[in-house]
Amino acid sequence: MAEAGTGFLEQLKSCIVWSWTYLWTVWFFIVLFLVYVLRVPLKINDNLSTVSMFLNTLTPKFYVALTGTSSLISGLILIFEWWYFRKYGTSFIEQVSVSHLRPLLGGVDNNSSNSSNSSSGDSDSNRQSVSECKVWRNPLNLFRGAEYNRYTWVTGREPLTYYDMNLSAQDHQTFFTCDSDHLRPADAIMQKAWRERNPQARISAAHEALEINEIRSRVEVPLIASSTIWEIKLLPKCATAYILLAEEEATTIAEAEKLFKQALKAGDGCYRRSQQLQHHGSQYEAQHRRDTNVLVYIKRRLAMCARRLGRTREAVKMMRDLMKEFPLLSMFNIHENLLEALLELQAYADVQAVLAKYDDISLPKSATICYTAALLKARAVSDKFSPEAASRRGLSTAEMNAVEAIHRAVEFNPHVPKYLLEMKSLILPPEHILKRGDSEAIAYAFFHLAHWKRVEGALNLLHCTWEGTFRMIPYPLEKGHLFYPYPICTETADRELLPSFHEVSVYPKKELPFFILFTAGLCSFTAMLALLTHQFPELMGVFAKAFLSTLFAPLNFVMEKVESILPSSLWHQLTRI
Repeated sequence: MAEAGTGFLEQLKSCIVWSWTYLWTVWFFIVLFLVYVLRVPLKINDNLSTVSMFLNTLTPKFYVALTGTSSLISGLILIFEWWYFRKYGTSFIEQVSVSHLRPLLGGVDNNSSNSSNSSSGDSDSNRQSVSECKVWRNPLNLFRGAEYNRYTWVTGREPLTYYDMNLSAQDHQTFFTCDSDHLRPADAIMQKAWRERNPQARISAAHEALEINEIRSRVEVPLIASSTIWEIKLLPKCATAYILLAEEEATTIAEAEKLFKQALKAGDGCYRRSQQLQHHGSQYEAQHRRDTNVLVYIKRRLAMCARRLGRTREAVKMMRDLMKEFPLLSMFNIHENLLEALLELQAYADVQAVLAKYDDISLPKSATICYTAALLKARAVSDKFSPEAASRRGLSTAEMNAVEAIHRAVEFNPHVPKYLLEMKSLILPPEHILKRGDSEAIAYAFFHLAHWKRVEGALNLLHCTWEGTFRMIPYPLEKGHLFYPYPICTETADRELLPSFHEVSVYPKKELPFFILFTAGLCSFTAMLALLTHQFPELMGVFAKAFLSTLFAPLNFVMEKVESILPSSLWHQLTRI
C-alpha cells in the first residue's frame, strides 16, 4: 500500500514537472486571462486607482526612506554573499537554487554522474589524502652550465628561482649522500658541496674532491721476513664530483657528456663494490642505495646528452636498458624521457606500447602521459578533421575518442593548450614541476610542441575542442569529471617555482557568481537613487511617477485593445461568472 502511494506521488510529481517544463507559457497566459476576467469581482481597477492616488500623495521623504532601506538591505545581502563565497567558493543563493529548486524543475544533479565518472575513469580520488601540491623533479630538466647559465649570459635573467634550486640541493643530498660519507674524504667534501649556495664554491669543492682521490695510498705487503715492499694503489674516483662539474661547470652538452662518461666509469665501480657488501649491515645497505641512485642518474643524463646531440636512437636504447636494469626506480620517471625520444623518431607504435604500460589507473598521471595519449588519438583523425563538416554530420567514433582524450588531458592540466597553441610565450622549464600546474605545462610544451606541430591538423583539433572541457565541469573548484578536483594551491607553488618575469597561468580563476554581481549592482543602484532622492526630492518624485506610468502603459494598451476586439456581451457574461 505504501509502495502504491509512493508510486502515485512520483507520477504526480513527474506530471507536474512535465507540465511546468513544457506548458509554463500556457499557464502564464491562463493566469493573465483569469486576472483580467476577474478584475471586477476582485476590484482590480479600484485597487489600481487607489494605489495611483496613494502614490500621488506620497512625499519625497518616503522615496528617500524607501531607497535608503533598499540600499541597506541589498548591501547586507552583498556582504553575506561575499563572505559565503570567500569561505565556500560559491554563491549561497545559487547553491540553494541549484540544490532545492532545480530538482523540482526537472534538473539533474551532477553529483551522481561526477562520482560515477570519477570512479570509472581514474582512481586518483583515493589519493586525495596525499599532499595535493607535492613538487616533483622535472624528468626533462636542462643542464645548468650548458643551458640555464647560457640563457643568463644572453638575456641577463635568472631562469631558476632560489626555491627551485634549493629543492634541487635537497634532492642531491638525498640521492647522492649517505651516513658513511665521513669515512671517505672526497665524499665528505661533496656532502658539504651539495649544501653550498654559491655555484663557484660548489665547483671548487668538486675539484678538491677529485684532487684528493689522486693521492696515492700505500699498503704494506711483507714478502720476506727481513724486508717489505710498497704496493701503489689508487683510490677510486669520486663520481658525484664529476656529476656536479658536468651539471654546472660544463658550458656545452658535449663537455657535459665527457664528464658524465668519467662519472659513469667511477660510479659503476662503486656500485659493483657496494653490491657485494649490501647485505653486511645497514651502513652498507645505505651506501649501496646511494651508489644505485648515482649510477641511475648518470646513465639517465648520458641518455639525455645523446638526445640533445641528435643521437636519438642511441638515447632510446640507453633509456630502455636503464629501465630494464632498474625497473623499480619509477620515481625518476624515465618513461617520460623515453616517450619524448620516441615521438622524435615518430615511432608511434612504440609510444602507444609505453603508454599502455604507464597510463594505468593505479599509477599517478602526468601531462606527458595524458597529452601524449591525446596526440596519438588526434593523429588518427586530425588530418581530415573540419569543424564545419563535424557540425553538419556529427563526430565519428574516432573523432569522439580523440575529443574525449583531449578533454581528459585538459582537465588534468588546463594550462598546456595555451602554450601548445602559442597563445602564451614559453620560457625555460624549471628543475621542479608541480603536477597539474603551470610549471608542468611549461616543461611539457617546451619539449613536445614540435611533436604536435609535426602531426598535421593536431593543433587545429586541439584549438577547436579544448575549451569544451570547461563546459563539462561546471564547478572546477569543487568537482571533477575524470580526475579528483583541481587543487587550489597550485598558484602559490608555481609562483615559487617560476621566475618573476613570467606571468603565471592561474586556473581556475575565481569568477564572481552572478548573484554577487547582481547584488553589488543593485546595492550601488539603490544607493545612488537614495542619494539623488535626498538631494533632489521633487525631481526624483516626478521621475518615479513617470517611470511607473511608463511601466504600466503597455499593459493598459493591451487591455484597451482586448476590450475593443471582444464583444461587450461576452465580457458581461464572463464578469457575471
